[in-house]
Amino acid sequence: MSDAGLLLIISGPSGVGKTTITRAVHTRTADAVVSVSMTTRPRTSADREGVDYYFVDETAFLGMIARNELLEHAEVFGKRYGTPRKPVEERLAEGKVVILEIAVLGAAQVKAAIPDAFGVFILPPSEDELLQRLRDRKREGEEAIQRRFQEAQREIAAARSGDVYDAFIVNRDLDRAIAETLGHVEQARIARRG
Repeated sequence: MSDAGLLLIISGPSGVGKTTITRAVHTRTADAVVSVSMTTRPRTSADREGVDYYFVDETAFLGMIARNELLEHAEVFGKRYGTPRKPVEERLAEGKVVILEIAVLGAAQVKAAIPDAFGVFILPPSEDELLQRLRDRKREGEEAIQRRFQEAQREIAAARSGDVYDAFIVNRDLDRAIAETLGHVEQARIARRG
């Protein structure tokens, strides 16, 4: 009998370090896999099919929604994104830790479909620190940074007011935040084995 599988949701606003934490959990957990999302956005030369995304057209995507083949889906800037249900369920049946790095709205959809999913929300040490991190990335102008910051404030409020997340981790120190996340994953797996 394999260990109990665990669906791990990791969310947090832009600039909080969630992708770095997700990668660390993936590399430091022997049987972890990162779920690959599906999208209707065009594939770029840097994209790898089945690694970065599964690329499909609008008709195929809408068909998957109609057949309930997506755990969650959303439209972002006119393109669709979603998490295919079958690969997640197959990895869970194998006892894997399946990691979904998704936004709050998608996380709520996943938790509704798989109630025992374990949700982790990564928080900044403070709003001022988050705003500074967004500026330090030097990827966008101030207007875009302010939009991201306002969206981050909305996401944090939504995460705190809902029942999707089992743990809130403040990323004040990256190594400590990674260790806390790994600790929560291990505790959740122990609980499922019991």
